[in-house]
Amino acid sequence: MVRGKTQVRRIENATSRQVTFSKRRNGLLKKAFELSVLCDAEVALIVFSPRGKLYEFSSSSMEKTIDRYIMHAKDVNINKKSREHNAQLKSDAASLMKKIERLEASKRKLLGENLESCAIEELHDLELQLEQSLSSIRNRKYQMLEEQICRLKEKEKILTASIQEKLNAEPRLQLCAPAVSDDYDSQNTDVETELVIGRPGTCKVK
Repeated sequence: MVRGKTQVRRIENATSRQVTFSKRRNGLLKKAFELSVLCDAEVALIVFSPRGKLYEFSSSSMEKTIDRYIMHAKDVNINKKSREHNAQLKSDAASLMKKIERLEASKRKLLGENLESCAIEELHDLELQLEQSLSSIRNRKYQMLEEQICRLKEKEKILTASIQEKLNAEPRLQLCAPAVSDDYDSQNTDVETELVIGRPGTCKVK
């Protein structure tokens, strides 16, 4: 006869539960030992009874096996995080590529290219965008022109002040020039000139 499936559930009777635990525990420890010997596997088994009593089996050293398990679990977590991070990077890269493609398509349409597939509403939106861009460009140009005019006016003021200062300094230079003495002029006018012809003591021609 074929054995039917036994439903696994908690044994309600305490005595039967304790007997079953003892039997199954010994069988489990025996299977762990056989697995380590037959397959040369590192096996560690820890069992706590319902009353908290510890039963354990280790094919080598329980501490070493636990340390090895902890290191393996860390490596698994690191690899899992790395895979998740790589998957996220790939997803972000794909999303960026789609955004770049949409932006490039929009740029080409703003430049007047590939307009055959555009509907009237899309063309109207493109026209509004171009008008807004043109208005912004003009405002920026006027602002730059005003700034340039202000700078030129400031330079004009500086040059005008410098020229005026030089003009004001010229009379002072003339006042400082040496003047001709009046006595010298009078002496020059009082000098008598004579022309002597012939021997000394003869007539003088004035």
